Amino acid sequence: MGDASQLGPKGPTPTVEQLIAELGVVPTPKIEGHWTVEKAAEAVTSPTVVPHASTAPPSSSPLAYFHLLELLKTTKREGWRRFGIAYGESIADHMYRMSLISMLAPPALAARLDMNRCIKMCLVHDMAESLVGDITPVDGVPKPEKSRREATTMDYITKTLLGGVDNGVVGAELRAVWQEYEDSITPESHFVHDVDKMELLLQMVEYEKRGEGHIDLGEFAYVATKMALAETRAWAAELLREREAFWRSQGKEPKGQPKME
Repeated sequence: MGDASQLGPKGPTPTVEQLIAELGVVPTPKIEGHWTVEKAAEAVTSPTVVPHASTAPPSSSPLAYFHLLELLKTTKREGWRRFGIAYGESIADHMYRMSLISMLAPPALAARLDMNRCIKMCLVHDMAESLVGDITPVDGVPKPEKSRREATTMDYITKTLLGGVDNGVVGAELRAVWQEYEDSITPESHFVHDVDKMELLLQMVEYEKRGEGHIDLGEFAYVATKMALAETRAWAAELLREREAFWRSQGKEPKGQPKME
């Protein structure tokens, strides 16, 4: 019984085997009371993030930032977890495929865009979720509060963690790219918002197919109608036809299937 869990002051103490098995699991911290980035950084159950220290000069080393990026790899996208998909995609998975999708912008569209900036935006737009977590509409967090948490987290990342790196130049650029996505005014941000939706739709269809018709994720399909650009809407329409064919092969009609004009 030497490998059995022992009861500690906060519950069962994991065995060495359990500890190792869960090294890739870093839950988003639950913050009591008013949410602040300082509380979130201090509560992360991982030795990867330094607490906010407003009185200390920013470090010239990017190492703390490098460590923080791991949280994007370990934090799962919450929408899928509600359907019982426990080992679904992470935030980093989502942003990485977005960046690769963006490289395939049709030539006529790519000619109108700063493609390097689009790729950066894909890789930065959900960075705040490293500490905030993936807040979904069903979580009951008002949109202004969600925006406040994400903005203060981006300030923490780009000013506290990166403010002393290369005189803060890279941090300032990351903050500006993130804000551009949030403001959603520029053509580049419109394209990246569409790519964000396209990546969601792809994952929806892939999970449905892998689930062999036992899981219908059609509640996410509506995002196809929110895409702004004709080129990306064409991608979505083709994918939805693929989805429809799959469900009919299962003898069923797909739920939530929108009509694309």
